[in-house]
Amino acid sequence: MWGVSRLRPEVVPTAEAWVIYAGNRITSGPYAGRTLSELSLEFSADLLGTRAIAQTGTRFPVLVKILDCAQWLSLQVHPNDEQAKKLEGEGFFGKTEAWHVLEADPNAKLVAGIKPNVSTEQLTSAIQSKSESILDLVEMAEVKVGDTLFMNPGTIHALGPGMLIYEIQQTSDVTYRVYDWGRPETETRKLHIDKAVAVSNPNAASLPVRPPQMEDGEVNTLTQCQYFNLDAILAETKTVRLDTRGESFHGLTVIEGQVQVSAESEAFILNKFETLLIPACCGAYQITPLQKSRILKASV
Repeated sequence: MWGVSRLRPEVVPTAEAWVIYAGNRITSGPYAGRTLSELSLEFSADLLGTRAIAQTGTRFPVLVKILDCAQWLSLQVHPNDEQAKKLEGEGFFGKTEAWHVLEADPNAKLVAGIKPNVSTEQLTSAIQSKSESILDLVEMAEVKVGDTLFMNPGTIHALGPGMLIYEIQQTSDVTYRVYDWGRPETETRKLHIDKAVAVSNPNAASLPVRPPQMEDGEVNTLTQCQYFNLDAILAETKTVRLDTRGESFHGLTVIEGQVQVSAESEAFILNKFETLLIPACCGAYQITPLQKSRILKASV
C-alpha cells in the first residue's frame, strides 16, 4: 500500500525487503536452498553465536529489512517480551527495533513517540477515537541520510514518505495499528485499539541521532541493546579486519559502493544492497573496498 519502486522495479509497489530473517534461503555454497531457521537448529552456536544462544536459543534472533516508503505507514506500536506473551500467548516475542536512514527527500519526517506532558488518559482517548486527533499528540521528527533512531516497545511511531530505511528488530511480527491515515480497515489491515492502549507509553519518544564522523577503515556503533547491535563501517581504501569471536553472526549489508569479503579460502563480492551472513564460528575475516564503501553490520 505504501511501497514504491526502488526495491523491485519490476514489481511495483514493493514496500519491504526482508534481507536477513529466519525464512531466508541461502543462495550459494553447500547449504544453498536451505533456510536460516533450518541451519540455526542444525548448527546452533556455530551459526548464531554464544550471545544469541544465551538469549533466544536456536531461534534466529533478528529481522533486518529495507523499507521503501512512498506514503505514510500506519501509526503503530509494539509490545515488549512480557506484553507479547501476555497478549498473544506463549512463543511470542516483543519487538524492539531501530531505523537507519539510507535515503531521504528534503524535509522528510516520521513519527517517533508522543509529545511531552501528554497523560495516559489523553493518549488512551485519542487512540480509542480512531481519528486523526492522535496526530495532535505525536512527536514529528525531521530526518536526514545517516540518521539512526532506536525504538523501544511502547513507542508510537510511523515512517513517512520519501525515505528508504534500513530496519533491524527482534524476530517478531507483533504490530498493533493505532491509526491508518483514514484508510479503510480490511481483514488484513485492521486497527488494534485495545492492545495498542495496553502497550502504548505516553512517555516514550525517540530522537534522530546524527551519524558520527568516521575515518577510513573505522567501525562505529550506531545503536545497541540487549537484542541487537548495529554498526557502521567505512572502507574507502583500507581493509577492515573483523572477528566474530564465536559470539555472534555478522550480517553485512553494503549501503554504498562495492566490497570483497574474505575469510581463509573463501571470498565474496558484495554490491550495493547485497547482504552476506558471516557465521559466528568463522572467526577472523576482512572487508576490502573495491570502491569507496559503507557497510552496515547487524549482530547480537
